[in-house]
Amino acid sequence: MSDEEHHFESKADAGASKTFPQQAGTIRKNGYIVIKNRPCKVVEVSTSKTGKHGHAKCHFVAIDIFNGKKLEDIVPSSHNCDVPHVNRTDYQLIDISEDGFVSLLTDNGNTKDDLRLPTDDSLLTQIKDGFGEGKDLVVTVMSAMGEEQICALKDIGPKT
Repeated sequence: MSDEEHHFESKADAGASKTFPQQAGTIRKNGYIVIKNRPCKVVEVSTSKTGKHGHAKCHFVAIDIFNGKKLEDIVPSSHNCDVPHVNRTDYQLIDISEDGFVSLLTDNGNTKDDLRLPTDDSLLTQIKDGFGEGKDLVVTVMSAMGEEQICALKDIGPKT
C-alpha cells in the first residue's frame, strides 16, 4: 500500500453516463427526457388510467433542446425512461470566425473554439450585432448527450 493520496477532479465526464434512469410516472412538465435518442424538454404530460390488461401509461410531448423538433412517446408509468444530464455553462465571447465558429473564454482562462454560432436567427443576430458594436458578451452553452449549443446571451457592458 502506498501512502500518497490521490486527488481526482470531479468533473464526472470520464466514463460517466450521458443519461440516468427515472420512473416515467415521476417525470413532470419542464423536465427532460430522451425520446428517439434525442435530449428533449417535456412540454406536456398526460397519464391514462390503468386498463383491463395492465399499466397506466404516460404520454409525453417534448421538444428537442437542440433542433426544436416536437417528439412524442408513450411509456408505462412504472417503467424507467432515460433522462439526459443537461448542463448550462457561461463563457465570455472572444471572437467570431468567418466560417461560423465562435471563440469562447472558459473560467480557467483557456479558449474553447469548437462551437458553431446558433441556428436560431434572433439569437444569431443579437450575437453578431452585439459583437460588432464591441460589447462584452457572455453566452450560455447548453450541453447534453455529447452535444453543445449556444442557447442564451447576456450583455455585460461595453468593452473597456
